[in-house]
Amino acid sequence: MKYCIIVFLIIFSSFNVSAQKEDMIIRISEIEIDFSYLEEYNKILKEEAEASIRLEPGVISIFPMYTKENPNQIRILEIYANKKAYESHLKTPHFLKYKTTTLKMVKSLKLIDMEAIDPATMKKIFIKSKQTKNG
Repeated sequence: MKYCIIVFLIIFSSFNVSAQKEDMIIRISEIEIDFSYLEEYNKILKEEAEASIRLEPGVISIFPMYTKENPNQIRILEIYANKKAYESHLKTPHFLKYKTTTLKMVKSLKLIDMEAIDPATMKKIFIKSKQTKNG
């Protein structure tokens, strides 16, 4: 989770968070994968996340990770610029490939919509994070 927060901060360092807050979609996906498919699932997910970030300007974050104790427990920090970007993402060839090819691998899926608590302070954290990274 520590790395999730660091990446979240770095990602937003160039955004006006207070202006983005109203439109932005922030979500954490909690996914349990059947162990027998874990290696294959991770490969497909990695490809999907990379393509989403590279090809879709409205996708700010598709950051997959797993819990140290249970590597089949996947968490994805998803951040979209707005609802239109999210809806567009769902129709992309790379997302559709991910969704259809991993369907049999997923034991459970929970999508948790999130909201930033303090966007004004977040902007300062992002600046500080960027300075620490460059410093």
